Order: sequence, then structure tokens, then C-alpha cells
Amino acid sequence: MRRVTGVVVISLLSLIFFTGSSMADVAEDCISCHREENPGMYLQWKNSGHGENDVGCIDCHAAEEGDVDAYEHYGATVATLVTPKDCGKCHSEIEEETSQSYHAHAGEILQSNDAYMAHVAGGHPVVIVGCESCHGAKVIIDPEASNKLSSLTWPNSGVGRLNPDGSKGACNACHSRHSFSKAQARQPGNCGKCHLGPDHPQKEIYDESKHGIAYNANREKLNLDNDQWVVGEDYYEAPTCATCHMSATPNQKLTHDVGNRISWTLRPPVSKHKDNWEKKREAMKDVCSNCHQQGFVDGHYYQYDALVNLYDEKFAKPAGTIMNMLKEKNLLENKAAFSNDVEWMYWELWHHEGRRARMGTAMMGPDYAWWHGIYDVAHNFYFEFIPEARHYNDPEVNEYIEKLLEDPMHSWLNTDTETLKKAIESGELQKTYAEFFKKQ
Repeated sequence: MRRVTGVVVISLLSLIFFTGSSMADVAEDCISCHREENPGMYLQWKNSGHGENDVGCIDCHAAEEGDVDAYEHYGATVATLVTPKDCGKCHSEIEEETSQSYHAHAGEILQSNDAYMAHVAGGHPVVIVGCESCHGAKVIIDPEASNKLSSLTWPNSGVGRLNPDGSKGACNACHSRHSFSKAQARQPGNCGKCHLGPDHPQKEIYDESKHGIAYNANREKLNLDNDQWVVGEDYYEAPTCATCHMSATPNQKLTHDVGNRISWTLRPPVSKHKDNWEKKREAMKDVCSNCHQQGFVDGHYYQYDALVNLYDEKFAKPAGTIMNMLKEKNLLENKAAFSNDVEWMYWELWHHEGRRARMGTAMMGPDYAWWHGIYDVAHNFYFEFIPEARHYNDPEVNEYIEKLLEDPMHSWLNTDTETLKKAIESGELQKTYAEFFKKQ
């Protein structure tokens, strides 16, 4: 057992652990000390839901002597880390949902190419502050440290933190300690610690979208502090990230599994439908329907799917084929992954530019769909990636590229401008992409 299993059990065991001191005495000792030493932290707790309901420091931080991160702290056996397993003592359903979510598994990405690149092109310090701070680190125990936690992995509130008790995640990634505010967790800025930047700019996309504009104009009307927070009942002026991905609707309860309403996986080089994607799409459409009529919602997904299909078929799949040919033929000059220009070009095409285009469309951010998205994809694909692939002068690679550029989607490169303009005006060029509006 990682920690005690309930507040009542803590109260009983504390009589043994704390050598004659009552639970109230221990709690008061925590409060009196931290009130002087850490007044900001004390006030965060005091004015939180925990403080108002007499859930004190020891209720969350109590540990057993056998725990690897336990230490003696002024007569109490405590652990600095409060893990999802600890929070689950009182919030069991939330802990279960969180532990099976994308968020809880975010730390596993530290074995991926993203982390590999940070290690080799950057170095360990940037992995710690740039990757593990968002995704979470595998917490290292240091017996010599005063709190048993190595400074290499503490502090860390990464959403997929790998904890010593076997749990995954960090509730305080979204519910910042020690106030654990619902209102903060419901605001878009809360998600912006991780969901922004060149490869996953959801926060910036949201800000430019009609949703973000409405939020910034009406945030004081959203009743963010409400215990119950149901769209269409408790607020209606604008949605936040939480509204769409987590919060309750008249037909759905709150969920902490942030993938339950996502139908496409846009992270990989080629987009994929998620398992049970139709059911998940209907769940998201239910959210949308509180503010939009059915035709609007269906039209959005009609346009969204077409863009995803466009990106996949016109750019992602051909680029992936070319990259695989170069690797299988051992044409790359340098041995290490990411030590060749073409690898960086391909990486940015799908990992940065392609994601921005797809995510921009998903969240109705036109600037990210085009100028930060397909515009950059097209420029990279035609004028950087393909010329670099041709640089290897392999007959099979060159033949594949030549045939590709004869495809109606790519043949514009060798067509005169007036002919192209007439094809646009007549609607003939648009017919090239008609199939993308039907393909699911």
C-alpha cells in the first residue's frame, strides 16, 4: 500500500505514527510553521476547498515508513509528492479517469524521437526543463536529499509524471497546489503551459478562434467558480478548453479522460481515427450542440475531415514514402537519426507544420490552418524536402518524385499561371479534391 487509504484511516494510524501526538496537534504544527515560513502557500491552502473543509497538510502528505520517498519531518512521516493514488483516496472516480487518459501517459513520450532529439541536439538540462516539465519525469529517489527527491526530477508537475508509488500523472499539473482551484483549471490559460508552440499550438489557435474571442470578451460571465459547471445551464457565452474536452453538458457528465471526445489522432505523421471514433465524435458534437445547430456542427466536421484527408494524401503519405526509401536504401550520409538535413525537413513537415494545419482546422483557427499550416507544409514539401531528396540522385527516388509531380494535385508546378487561374474560376481545379469531402 503506497499511502493510507482514507482520511479516517489516516486519523487512526496517525496515533501510532506520530508517537502520542493527536492528529489535530500534527495538523496544527503544520499550519503554524508553514504560516510563518511559507505564507503564500499557507493562504493558498487556507482559502481552498481543502482548507475550508479541514483537509490539512497531513491528510495529503502522510506516508508510511516503508515508502521510498518517506521521511521524518518534525515528528511526522511524510512524503513531498502527492500522487494521483493519494488524491484517489477522496476522488476515486476522477483518479481512475485521469489514470487512463492521454495526460497520465504523457511521460511515456520521453522514449520517443522528441526526447531523443532533445538529448542529442540539446542536452540533458533542456530535457529536464523543456520536455519533462510538461510531459513528466520518472521521479528519482535520492536518499541524501532532505525530501528524498533528486533535484534532477524535482520539482516536476508534468502531467504524465511517473511516480515512485507506480501511479502516473500529477493532479497539480492542472489543479495547481495548494489552492487546487476549479476556476483556474477551467480557463484556457491553464492548458497553455503545454499546449502551445510550433508543434501543438492549441492555446494560440483557441485565442484566434471565435471561441477564444468570445471567452476574452465574456470571461467574467462564465461562473468559473461554480461547483456545478454545465454548458448551457451555468454559462453560455463561450466555451473553454475544459468545456469541449472535459466538462459536463446536459447529456454528459464531467470526465477527466481528455480523449473521450476526440475522433482523430493528429499527433502522428499520418492522421488516424481513434478507437470508437464515431462514438467519441458524437460526444463532442453533443457539446457543440449546446450553442450550434446540427447543420453547423456537421458542416464543421465535413470541412475538418476534408483538410485532414488533404494533408494525409497530398503531403504526408508521399513524404513518408520518400523518407522510407532514403532510409531503406541507406542513402543518408550521416548515421545518427537527425544528423541529416532531410530528416529535419521531414520532421518539421509533419511534426510542426502538418500538426498546425490539422489542429488549426479542428479548432476553427483559419490562420493556423493556412498560413502557419498548409502554406508552410507546401513550401517545405516542394522547395526544401523534395529538392533535398533529389540531392541523393537515386534513380528510384527520382522516378517516384517525377511520377508524383504528374498527379493532378502536384502538376500545377509545371502548368502556366493563366491555365491554373481559369481552372480555379471554372471550378475544374477544385474537382481534384472532391473525394476528400467524402472520405471518412
